[in-house]
Amino acid sequence: MIQVKCTCANRPYKSGRAFRRTCLLVFACMGLSLQAQTPNDALMMPSKNICVLLSYDFGTFDRYWEGSLLRSNETIATVDQKTIMPMAAIGILDDLNFYISLPYINTESSEPNGGKFAGAKGFQDIGLALKYRAIHRDLGAGKFTALATAGFSTPFTNYLSDYRPYSIGAGAPEFSLRGITQYQWNNGFYARASLAYLWRGYTEAERDYYYNNGSYYSAWMDVPNAWTYEGIIGKWLLDRSLKLEMSYFSLTSTSGDDIRAYNAAQPTNKVESDRIGFSAQYFFKSLKGFGIVAYHNRVVDGRNVPKLSNTGFGITYQFNVIKKQTEATDEQ
Repeated sequence: MIQVKCTCANRPYKSGRAFRRTCLLVFACMGLSLQAQTPNDALMMPSKNICVLLSYDFGTFDRYWEGSLLRSNETIATVDQKTIMPMAAIGILDDLNFYISLPYINTESSEPNGGKFAGAKGFQDIGLALKYRAIHRDLGAGKFTALATAGFSTPFTNYLSDYRPYSIGAGAPEFSLRGITQYQWNNGFYARASLAYLWRGYTEAERDYYYNNGSYYSAWMDVPNAWTYEGIIGKWLLDRSLKLEMSYFSLTSTSGDDIRAYNAAQPTNKVESDRIGFSAQYFFKSLKGFGIVAYHNRVVDGRNVPKLSNTGFGITYQFNVIKKQTEATDEQ
């Protein structure tokens, strides 16, 4: 279990309402937008090939939506989130890839905020996914691709999911199905769209009562399911060594409640989020197999979510498993 420190109970307050005011804040899933070979794009790892990614992401916010009201909270000041993400994409077949990821997250306020709250850190959720390319054919002045992805994630550690805004995740298992289509013109331009549905389970809080449009005498909170949509336009440059993308991402929960005035956020909240982003990825020709990626994302509208901006960069390395094994045998 992640150990977090909260000393607010030791500070004098004039009333219970004043204490609750200090705990106001929403924390939504601050998902990364990694632009390497991922379960969400239209790239496929060839059979017997592996691509590994190591990225660092820094996100920050000082305002959040309480329901539809955008507000700030002086107590928590600016909240920072740092994420280290290792991920691997494995080519089982040319048209079937497997993915595994495990992010490590550290959250804290950029200012001591009077010693009232401390951040949290630890491994979040282990993620597994399969991506299948069903269609990849010439069409008109380009190529049309259709894919489907099935994913599953579950908490890797027993972190505190109800410690908002510093919790490192929702603390619930999640199963997702995603459909992806892309059309790429012969000049390198492409457009991609994806639609996904997320089934989410329950998370256990460290309390035996909560309110979610009614009273619940239980520690188990139902994390709302959600729909996500993503639209991307991009272009390959420099003989397919450089890829540039602009993206729009939207998430809408299918149920849930709003953050109530003078109360903290909780995993049952209905989350809506609209995010725009830009990314660049470069593949080195002089360093075979190596690449770098950088991106920036910004939440522009939402409900019960932080007005978050995050920036990240990473390094990728792709290699052929069979070739490596053959070379090792020849050396012996």
